[in-house]
Amino acid sequence: MADIHIVQAHSLSQEEARRAAEQVSDKLARDYQLACRWDGENVMRFERSGVEGELTLGAGQAAVEVRLGFMMGMFAPAIQEKLAASMKKVFAA
Repeated sequence: MADIHIVQAHSLSQEEARRAAEQVSDKLARDYQLACRWDGENVMRFERSGVEGELTLGAGQAAVEVRLGFMMGMFAPAIQEKLAASMKKVFAA
């Protein structure tokens, strides 16, 4: 199983950070057919067969953890690159 961990600093308000997280989750949903949902105020969970994870909003940072199954693990470098670019784009101040 492959794991991806990305932390992106930001200077957004809580509301702005939630909107940014929704942009990231919308892209994940489109690109990888993931089901995304909020779990409380600060955690966006996403999943599909072979992929699960969460994007957690903290004070001044957003962190994403992704666990990939065997088949999806082969694409881990490409997924990590796309996800890091998306996080940087929407959370960078």
